[in-house]
Amino acid sequence: MTRPHVVIVGAGFAGYRAARTLARLTRSQADVTLLNPTDYFLYLPLLPQVAAGILEARRVTVSLPGTLRGVRLVLGEADHVDLDGRTVHYTDPEGGTRALGYDRLVLAVGSVNKLLPVPGVAEHAHGFRGLPEALYLRDHVTRQVELAAADDDPKTIAARCTFVVVGAGYTGTEVAAHLQMLTDRLARRHPLPSGLHPRWILLDVAPRVLPEMDERMSRTADRVLRARGVDVRTGTSVKEATHDGVLLTDGEFVACRTLVWCVGVRPDPLVEAVGQPLERGRLIVDPFLRLPGRSEVFACGDAAAVPNLWLPGEFTSMTAQHAWRQGRVAGENVAASLGLGRRGRPYRHRDLGFAVDLGGVRAAANPLGIPLSGPAAGAVTRGYHLAALPGNRVRVAADWLLDAFLPRQGVQLGLVRAWSVPLDTASPELARVPGGRERAGEHAGKEAGPGVPPAPGAGTDGKETRP
Repeated sequence: MTRPHVVIVGAGFAGYRAARTLARLTRSQADVTLLNPTDYFLYLPLLPQVAAGILEARRVTVSLPGTLRGVRLVLGEADHVDLDGRTVHYTDPEGGTRALGYDRLVLAVGSVNKLLPVPGVAEHAHGFRGLPEALYLRDHVTRQVELAAADDDPKTIAARCTFVVVGAGYTGTEVAAHLQMLTDRLARRHPLPSGLHPRWILLDVAPRVLPEMDERMSRTADRVLRARGVDVRTGTSVKEATHDGVLLTDGEFVACRTLVWCVGVRPDPLVEAVGQPLERGRLIVDPFLRLPGRSEVFACGDAAAVPNLWLPGEFTSMTAQHAWRQGRVAGENVAASLGLGRRGRPYRHRDLGFAVDLGGVRAAANPLGIPLSGPAAGAVTRGYHLAALPGNRVRVAADWLLDAFLPRQGVQLGLVRAWSVPLDTASPELARVPGGRERAGEHAGKEAGPGVPPAPGAGTDGKETRP
């Protein structure tokens, strides 16, 4: 008798957990295939520490073949899902077109950078959703400080050392906090002329930083950032971005060479291409994470609009906490649909609190609703991340220990160039290569950074139909 075949698309928090759960429950009674563009699971919450040079890049990547025993990894990017034919079409890393048939399908493709119709942003801003973007941003920030230290023009120096972050949510706040500390260290090694110092500006249209979190966490983060000299501006955003800087909605023009776009995320474009009912871009599923009318198809994580059973009429938010737990429920329910494991169950979870790392020993956290700040919050935050990491715990702890006692290395590696990490991309987990294939949602030939031309051989026409 042929064993049933389960295909999981995406290895983010939801997809990774679903694969791990299925491998445990099926025990070789079903074939489990994981389709993902990379061979690792990326622990996104620690990505700002990679950009700041605290953690080495491999620390936040967990090997899929090394940790998912009994799961077959297929490298590729999903292009199309044929629900009637029960087939997932994908493109492998070398451009070949292939297909996977399935008896059960789990869509866990995650999310990509959220774009807004702001002139110049797609050409001049940098996102922060994948490892290539973090590596590029670290090089870029380091380069700007080093170039400024060797310049004689005060205006050019000031522009190079002005860094604008748009979006004061979880990601933007952590990026501003960590990289502000990095540039201060770089400026001490490369003293800037005329007594200038790096300047960080954090913008958000909301009335406070961390607008979706507890107000006490917001106040803590705001206080820490301002004390370090970060210019926090609420009720303000970018009206236009240019090569020379950004025009703010309040009419001020800020000369800068760095614009980091952290305004939020949107579901992977593959979700819309599935052709099923959507809720704000996410696939509508029932409490058991199944697509209505398609009992063999499940969706979870940022790809799915999951009913919030604690708040009738609402859907769960797009957070790693929900994605991780939905992945487990999806795995259990897929196994149950195959007659393996226990009975299926609806997804039901309340937030257990959040933790925002503000660099050094500072953080803002509210575990189980208990507000914490300062070193206590920092200890809780790092402890939480160590517990949540599905691998590399000892290596991460070792990097934290070394960073506490040794000077941080402030060098450019030059591994990722500006044109290879465009903001408007459906593949933030992959760096674009010259002449490489594009996915839906990408615009070829755009500049990913101020004044940086597209790569030789990069396309300049259109986009392919296809996170």
